[in-house]
Amino acid sequence: MFIFVPIIKPFLALKMDSMINKWMFYSVLFFVVSASSFYFKPLEPYHPKKTLTDVDFSYQLPSIKIVDYQHQNMPFLGKRFVGFKEAIAAKESLGQYKLVNSLGYMGKYQFGISALNFIGIKSKAVFLNNPMLQEDAFVALVSINKYKLADIIREYKGKTVDGVRITESGLLAAAHLGGAQSVRKFITSSGKKKFKDGYGTTIKSYLKRFAGYETHNIPPKEFVKIE
Repeated sequence: MFIFVPIIKPFLALKMDSMINKWMFYSVLFFVVSASSFYFKPLEPYHPKKTLTDVDFSYQLPSIKIVDYQHQNMPFLGKRFVGFKEAIAAKESLGQYKLVNSLGYMGKYQFGISALNFIGIKSKAVFLNNPMLQEDAFVALVSINKYKLADIIREYKGKTVDGVRITESGLLAAAHLGGAQSVRKFITSSGKKKFKDGYGTTIKSYLKRFAGYETHNIPPKEFVKIE
């Protein structure tokens, strides 16, 4: 028994040293990893910006001037076609795809059933539950109104009618509100034949509010079927 003591003691001491060294190694490693994680952690939590549907729209936006967005928690869309779409959606429904108003107009862009039937959409339920279908419907009806108002756009673009400078996007927005025929009557009568919808919104206000957007890339089409 005494013979093995001198041999066992160094062995145990060596094993203890090895365990202490491992403990120190993993402790240092844990400290380094923790410090690195803390170093690269953002100082403030990330909060995604609100979309157009999350904010109050008492506005004259989208605007081409970035300075107009300094106090607005909303994306900058400028005067591109997407800005045109979202500005109309904001005015019509605050961007709510499933909204049906008291007059029966539906969806993000507040279409009547007759307009939807014209482009092949028969089911209200399908329309209200399909955002992509609503986006396609908007583009389709803009194309159709552009075809119906092609001569008005050519003749009156850049001119002033009833105190409002006429633009293509303004005409198309006004047609969205009251139909192409009502817009034609207003323009050709120099503003004497006025139109307003069931809530009192006028064609003239849409001509002014939605002027100057980029709608030139939307092709005029006499008929469009999307379903």
